[in-house]
Amino acid sequence: MSSFETLVAKLGIRYPIIQAPMAGVSTPGLVAEVSEAGGLGSLGLGAATVDQAARQIRETRQLTDKPFNVNLFCHRPATADHARETAWLTHLAAEFRKFGAEPPKSLREIYPTALGNDALLAMLLDEKPAVVSFHFGLPDPHWIAALRQAGIVTMACATDLAEADAVEHAGIDVLVAQGAEAGGHRGIFDPAEDKLIGTFSLVRLLSRQTRLPIVAAGGIMDGDGVAAALRLGASAAQMGTAFILCPESSASLAYRNALKSASAHHTAITSAISGRPARGIVNRLHTLGRDDAPAPPDYPITYHAGKALHQAAAKRGDDSYAAHWAGQGAPLVRELPAAALIEQIVEEWQHAEVTLGGVSGDRADESVVGD
Repeated sequence: MSSFETLVAKLGIRYPIIQAPMAGVSTPGLVAEVSEAGGLGSLGLGAATVDQAARQIRETRQLTDKPFNVNLFCHRPATADHARETAWLTHLAAEFRKFGAEPPKSLREIYPTALGNDALLAMLLDEKPAVVSFHFGLPDPHWIAALRQAGIVTMACATDLAEADAVEHAGIDVLVAQGAEAGGHRGIFDPAEDKLIGTFSLVRLLSRQTRLPIVAAGGIMDGDGVAAALRLGASAAQMGTAFILCPESSASLAYRNALKSASAHHTAITSAISGRPARGIVNRLHTLGRDDAPAPPDYPITYHAGKALHQAAAKRGDDSYAAHWAGQGAPLVRELPAAALIEQIVEEWQHAEVTLGGVSGDRADESVVGD
């Protein structure tokens, strides 16, 4: 059995395709359609309260009896810094005034972390989703043991060799290798240590270091990309941007229009939107975060300011401050229902397998894959 067949069996899915857990974009409907079509749908719950997370899990379960993933944020809690926050708001003040608004009087930490949140763990043990994944780091050690005992498969993101080593030694089941091409927030444990390794280089490096199954994430938009990832040592591919134009996603009209325009060719990583590095279509906040800008506050305090500015601008019909997360493969996005998109990706992947000789999913140190 190849490595991708082993992972597919472990996750209870038909195809080595995972829809990325995009907080604010993935919906129970999208997740259910992906899972029903044979992939692994994923709920992005990093911005949700415990009650909101439980509600989304239950809504998804009403739509499918197939396995799906729930994703949580494990960032270090923000450190409030009045001086930094004031400097950042002062930096943005002129932008607010363009729209007849004033910056917030103060900023707050708008998203919770899973760290230390045992109420969240208790909910997961009660709801028992098939898969739980982690971004920005690892959960408290007792979480991993408790989830394993409950029969829940765990996955965690790594962007370099050191993070992958930490993931493996923590007892996580599956490693998500996130390359610099990926849209949305970088999964780095420490934002100051980002090596910006590309997806295929990272998969290749990790396949020589770890025995964990690897999920390639970043820049993969079609079946040919899936085939390439599997041949380099991945056991599955995770795709986020590819699903944003699906009618089941909650992406706004402005977001959809941006992805269908020339703007999709221009993505960049910035910390100015949320306080953590994230890749999206270049907007006004990217520009405001450059050069002589003060250091933004910690994540997610900066996000409070960015969202407030976007809301002020949107009321005047200006979407140039919106966080339209997208990867470098964004120009390849297709506007299809999720099930049809999965079907097309599978057809492309299987065709590529035939063209390339039908060998994929094997470790990079085996003879079927050359340097």
